[in-house]
Amino acid sequence: MDGTLVDTETLWWLTTEKIAAGLDHRLGPADAPEVVGRAVSDTAAHLVRVAGHGDLDAVAAALTEDFFRRVDAGAPPRPGARALLTALAARGVPFALVSASPRVVVDAVVGGALADVPFVFTLSADDTPRTKPHPDPYREAAARLGLDPAQCVAVEDSPDGAASAEAAGCAVLVVPSLLEVLPSAARTFAPSLEEVTPDTMSAMAQAHSSMMSRMPST
Repeated sequence: MDGTLVDTETLWWLTTEKIAAGLDHRLGPADAPEVVGRAVSDTAAHLVRVAGHGDLDAVAAALTEDFFRRVDAGAPPRPGARALLTALAARGVPFALVSASPRVVVDAVVGGALADVPFVFTLSADDTPRTKPHPDPYREAAARLGLDPAQCVAVEDSPDGAASAEAAGCAVLVVPSLLEVLPSAARTFAPSLEEVTPDTMSAMAQAHSSMMSRMPST
């Protein structure tokens, strides 16, 4: 969702920058891997650690509240996002939203910038024991769709999101946002969702499923 379907990565950075300043820490490029694409709890733990003080629960609550306020005020869709989702729906391809954001933020986006998009379901950081970069969210999404993860294409913009989807066994379409995502055999890169069609994703899924079927079982 964040940085992939809607332009909220910048809003999340502004939120984290504000909360970090309240802890007397100036957010900078070195913090980016611990902030971009990370769950609220991970970012809160990072801020408390680098600041050397602060209550973890209070910091997490402040991050959630400020981010929700910014997102609720408006989060524009990323280029090509709505067109791709519309095209998938027209083809009858089921799709779900899998996010490391808390449920309150996911619901705000789905009720706002992504209103009327026919997601089969949405998964937030609150819906699995572990969120990204762990594989739990994408494994749960595939199970809810009644599919093997190898039959699914995950669209991601961050290193943690790509790692989560790949660890679950999905093909990964990477449309980078703020952080560089390294290549791998499971990852296909596109500069924008404007370059992606349902046929693109179908070909990815078929190629990935074939590749996974040839891999030795462990």
